[in-house]
Amino acid sequence: MTEDSAAVEKKSISAAIIVRDGRVLLVRRRVKEGSLSWQFPAGEVEEGESASDAAVRETREETGLEVTASSVLGERVHPNTGRTMIYVACESGGGEASVVDDEELDEVAWSSRAELTDYVPYPFYGPVQDHLDKTLSD
Repeated sequence: MTEDSAAVEKKSISAAIIVRDGRVLLVRRRVKEGSLSWQFPAGEVEEGESASDAAVRETREETGLEVTASSVLGERVHPNTGRTMIYVACESGGGEASVVDDEELDEVAWSSRAELTDYVPYPFYGPVQDHLDKTLSD
C-alpha cells in the first residue's frame, strides 16, 4: 500500500446531527459498518471541503433533506470503525427526509430520546450526547 492510498482510506467522516421538532434524524445503512446499523447521515469529507460542508452535502445526497450546519460538536476516532469522525450539528431547512440514495440507505427515521436506544443501543460520543440531551423530546 502506498502512502497516497493510505491517505485516501483515512479520509475523515462528517456526520450530521439533525434535530427537528424534538427528534433526531437517523439512517439505516444497507451494509453495516462494524456493529453500526442505524446512524446519523454521514460520509467522507472530500478534498477542499469542510466537515460542515460535507455534513450538509451528505444529508442532501442520502436523504434529500436540506440542512444548514450550525456548529461542530466534536471530533474523535470512532471506536467501532476506527475512522476519524467529525460531528456537525445541523438545522433542518426544508423538505422531508427519505431514502434518496437507495444504494447506501435502507430506511430513515426520526427518533425521540425515549426511542433512541431502540435504534442505537450503545452510548453516543459525549459532545453529541450533550447536544441530544439539550434538544430531544422524551
